[in-house]
Amino acid sequence: MAIKKMTKGLIAISLALFLTGCSSKGDTESAAADKLVVQFVPTNNDGTMEAKAKPFAEYLSKKLDREVEVTLATDYSTIVEAMASGQVDLGIMPPAAYVQAKDMDAAEAILTSQLGEYDQETGLPIEGEKTNTFKGEILVRADSGLNELTDLKGKKIATLSPNSASGYIYPVAEMKDAGVDPTTDATLTTVNDIPSEFTAVLNGQMDAAFVFEGARNVFASSFAENDLFTELKVLYLTEGDIPNDAIAVQPTMDDTLKSDIKEVFLHMADDEEGAEAMALWGHQGYEEAADTAYDTIRAYTQKAAE
Repeated sequence: MAIKKMTKGLIAISLALFLTGCSSKGDTESAAADKLVVQFVPTNNDGTMEAKAKPFAEYLSKKLDREVEVTLATDYSTIVEAMASGQVDLGIMPPAAYVQAKDMDAAEAILTSQLGEYDQETGLPIEGEKTNTFKGEILVRADSGLNELTDLKGKKIATLSPNSASGYIYPVAEMKDAGVDPTTDATLTTVNDIPSEFTAVLNGQMDAAFVFEGARNVFASSFAENDLFTELKVLYLTEGDIPNDAIAVQPTMDDTLKSDIKEVFLHMADDEEGAEAMALWGHQGYEEAADTAYDTIRAYTQKAAE
């Protein structure tokens, strides 16, 4: 009888441990399934963006009531790869990267960002004005004597990734339209970020740089010993308008979660924490995405690649 009781007791304990183990495993898998992985492309690679990503993750986690992990893409192509492989649920994607992922059925834009409008004469922001497009800029030293696109023939030009709309695609395409193919008539050098482009032009290593509209204003504080508006000038603004960043999710994402994410981003400017999060990319607001707005990227990408 004692043996029977002991056997029953051991079975009961084993069953309890088994069920506890199953429950624990199930809870872990459920928590992992509920985690939202977010990725964005940093505007510079000086190491400061990692620290700023943590409060953004905490902000989203609080608003969405789920665990959020925020990661940084090393460049424009890695965020596309991360979306395509399903490693990232939500991408804050530069326009050309979004189009590439969209064409792979790996991303769906639920919102488009709004940026501050710039005065094209002064390069300074226009207070209270927002826009959902921007232009590419070609910057040169103010004392360079370079004034036209054709003056860049034979020159050294700093660019961003070939997947960057303003840092490569649009300037290259429009230079070709002007009769100068920078891929053969000039020397293009890819650098890590815009501050590195500025430095290369300022110290004479490069004659020009492809950047986004308003870049001098955005990075002025990083160049305390230089007056970027005095030392650099805009040689050219692209004629084509570039659509802003896309807030893109996995196309298979649950509709309820998509809706929740949209609501969080649409109201991000309403509180201090949200406004600080938006400042990571210079965003000033969000609006419903018009996917057709990104069609121009495809045409320019094809032209730049010819």
